Amino acid sequence: QPQLVESGGDSVQTGGSLRVSCALSGYRYTADYCMGWFRQVPGKAREGVAVIEGDGYTRTSNSVKGRFTISKDNAKHILYLQMIDLKPEDSAMYYCAARYSYSCGSNWANPNLYEIWGQGTQVTVSS
Repeated sequence: QPQLVESGGDSVQTGGSLRVSCALSGYRYTADYCMGWFRQVPGKAREGVAVIEGDGYTRTSNSVKGRFTISKDNAKHILYLQMIDLKPEDSAMYYCAARYSYSCGSNWANPNLYEIWGQGTQVTVSS
């Protein structure tokens, strides 16, 4: 049974950097999955941040483009989200997600399409 476990969340100041990680277990071929990061604050819908397809192609939300980078280490089975120039509005619980699909598609930011979720890691950015 595939599982995702996030780590690396922390409290940082505005303008700071942080990298969160997602350890993948139970996957035979991570290239068979569209994998990504979502975030959510209380009272708001879960928001798609970035995804990476089986061939390494990435898609990123306009709200974080140029500041956040998603990457994947297939050998170590770890998904990363590198965040720079963090802003208070980036504060949220960050979730790792996966769906059994080589391509993430144009509707990649819809959380309902993802079958597997991690438990989340909290990122807090203070001004």
